[in-house]
Amino acid sequence: MALGHEMAITKEKKHEIIGTFARDGHDTGSPEVQVALLTARINDLTEHFKTHAKDHASRRGLLMMVSKRSGLLKYLRLHDRKKYLEVINRLGIRK
Repeated sequence: MALGHEMAITKEKKHEIIGTFARDGHDTGSPEVQVALLTARINDLTEHFKTHAKDHASRRGLLMMVSKRSGLLKYLRLHDRKKYLEVINRLGIRK
């Protein structure tokens, strides 16, 4: 059984997230969608670490994802404040 497959979000879940945060029907790369997908993966990995505390390779991946999400949120905050506030409220991040 592959370790990476257990932690990955399913195709259906990914399409659901994209549909929820997309600007239009064909949007998959906007900052809002990227932040939402990264948040889903971060939440999955956070659950993974509750049972696999010594999985340092995955922890590095988690830190890279958190950093990438932070950069995307910074971009969104500087370029479209209204969208930024909407995204963080919908995802429940940045309390």
